[in-house]
Amino acid sequence: MKKITYAYILAIGLICCGKIIQAQITTPPSGDNQKSTITQYMGLACITVNYSSPDVHGPDGSDRAGHIWGELVPWGYSNQAFGLSTEANPSPWRAGANENTTITFSHDMKIEGKDIKAGTYGLHMAPTQEEWTIILSKNANAWGSFYYEQKDDALRFTVKPKPAEYNEWLTYEFSDRQLSSCVMELKWENLSVPIKIEVPDIAELYYRKIKGELEGTPIGFGYQGWVDGANYLAQNKYRLDEALAWANNAVAGQFYSTENFITLSCKANVLNVMGKTTEADAMMNKAINSPTATAMDVHFYARGLQAQQKNKEALEVFLLNYKNHPDQVVTSLGLARGYSANGDYKNAIKYAKVGLAMNPDASIKKTLEDGLKKLEEGKDFN
Repeated sequence: MKKITYAYILAIGLICCGKIIQAQITTPPSGDNQKSTITQYMGLACITVNYSSPDVHGPDGSDRAGHIWGELVPWGYSNQAFGLSTEANPSPWRAGANENTTITFSHDMKIEGKDIKAGTYGLHMAPTQEEWTIILSKNANAWGSFYYEQKDDALRFTVKPKPAEYNEWLTYEFSDRQLSSCVMELKWENLSVPIKIEVPDIAELYYRKIKGELEGTPIGFGYQGWVDGANYLAQNKYRLDEALAWANNAVAGQFYSTENFITLSCKANVLNVMGKTTEADAMMNKAINSPTATAMDVHFYARGLQAQQKNKEALEVFLLNYKNHPDQVVTSLGLARGYSANGDYKNAIKYAKVGLAMNPDASIKKTLEDGLKKLEEGKDFN
């Protein structure tokens, strides 16, 4: 067995000690600049900003108010005398503190009207008193902007800063949040820098998501998923041929497809959006005459016609509903509304009283009572 000498043990100990000495303990972030992350969704798509957030008063409590813009944050580009930052290659501001501020797009988007691919980018800014240049760099891993090079630019554009309420901490937030757009704002001290971001093809994103769910999960085994998908496409007037195919799948062709009020009215809706009104009317007539159509289904369809100012057509549907369900108070309510919308207050009063005689629940009773009062004053019930 090889003899282990004292010198050998000492050498190993020194090597290990050297490694231990090089290791670092965990301490708070330098400069009091806490890390922050904010994510904003626009439907299926999202934007995430990772940054370190300095404060106006500094880690030692010193008041830097009035000395942020143009001093602590230089105007334009500056030589930071580190890394690749020189007089010949001046750096923009890191748009935060410490590490590289990054912005991540989950999907292809538009930022200030310009296309940007999905991915993570270093976010840099070159501010001036009148206009800021915003830079998205493909180098998202460098520290700060010390290693910024223009050749790595993925995109650059300009925006206008604006006055804002006082913000002690540098903050990113999202305002004007819509389904397919938002405004990202950098806010610090008394300044805000708004940047418009859009998802240009939100309907396509949802189409692909819905299509995948219908084809790849048990959702597609029944009719409701096809109905929901078809109605979404119809509502957005998008891929209407596909919407019709999905509506047909709901009516027939899938494991649990069926002809009922829901599937037939869905198909009628798609046909109507496609401009095929004759076919749509025939399909909707089939839907309201289906034995699966409830009094409430037909009532709300007629109310929809009233919303479109189709009062004569609505009255015909209310009459059909009353004929099929004379014992349900909602059909008397419907006739009161239908006759009222067509100026026949006499019959409207008659059916309002018929409904009240059925001793309806409190909400319908109040609706009928309020309506009857208006009708007796010669006013439309609707």
